Amino acid sequence: MLRVAELIRQALSELLARGTVRDPVLEGHVVSVPEVRMSPDLRLATIYVMPLGGRDVDAVLAALDRNKKFLRAEIAARVNLKFAPDVRFQADRSFDLGARIDALLDSPRVKRDLLPGADKR
Repeated sequence: MLRVAELIRQALSELLARGTVRDPVLEGHVVSVPEVRMSPDLRLATIYVMPLGGRDVDAVLAALDRNKKFLRAEIAARVNLKFAPDVRFQADRSFDLGARIDALLDSPRVKRDLLPGADKR
């Protein structure tokens, strides 16, 4: 599952980077594909995407959904599988989680606890 997911991620990243998809929304954004998760039977690929800067996420997801049939066919041509998996696109929220953790680590309460000699109650 992991190998197939990585092959699909690489194929889709290449398609988006080369501008193979002719859609005005996708042409105006740089879209990263940080993760792909496969179902156990390899028939469904959940593809997590995030446009650069995190702006216009809904518009990018709608554009990917509009071009789902084309993308599925291109992925099937590049990844040798018995069946072409159905693809679903979701926004990757791991960037938000990382920013939240960074904000917590920068908070005064956490910095105080990290100082040498701080009271560790």
